[in-house]
Amino acid sequence: MFLGTYSPRLDEKGRLILPAKFRDELAEGLVLTRGQERCIYVFSATEFEKVHEQMRAAPLSSKQARDYIRVFLSGASDEVPDKQGRVTIPTPLRQYAGLDRELAVVGAGSRAEIWDAQAWESYLAEQESAFSDTEDEVIPGLF
Repeated sequence: MFLGTYSPRLDEKGRLILPAKFRDELAEGLVLTRGQERCIYVFSATEFEKVHEQMRAAPLSSKQARDYIRVFLSGASDEVPDKQGRVTIPTPLRQYAGLDRELAVVGAGSRAEIWDAQAWESYLAEQESAFSDTEDEVIPGLF
């Protein structure tokens, strides 16, 4: 499970050093793809297979499902971290997420997310104000 927030930097070659707590789960390979809210989703190879199976269950007759799957999978890149735990973020994904040198890597349970640090701070500030007002129905059975 991916938890916490980390503040790595993107190097001049477009590489990110994965947080140490995430390396074991991602050592055998990972998939980077477009996330919602202009971040990059990071899945272990195993978790990405599960996500893909869920997508395969979507009806081909659904235009919304076809559109989502196209955008999601067309931006996907499978990567293997090097011995130092570095992974290269492809240029199209860096551009999509507006990544600069300062990053935020956020644990989101079954995935991690890579954000531009300023974009993450803005998003978090906006969402924290609504956090305590979240209704029970948003995440059933949580509390």
